[in-house]
Amino acid sequence: MKIIYDEKSDVLYIEFKRAKVTTKRLDEDVALDYDAQGRLAGIEVLGASERLHFRKDEPIVELHHILAAAR
Repeated sequence: MKIIYDEKSDVLYIEFKRAKVTTKRLDEDVALDYDAQGRLAGIEVLGASERLHFRKDEPIVELHHILAAAR
């Protein structure tokens, strides 16, 4: 899994897996990406700091129960 936050454009993307995707918009700020089997591959949030209620200059990230995967 990869979490990318672009402070300049205030966009958050959570990638669960790399895949060719089909995008479904939930609204103008949130999009879900699905792989060919219909499984969730990623989530994009525009205006992330306002939408998710965090400060752009000081986002806090907490990871819980994350295991490293061997490649």
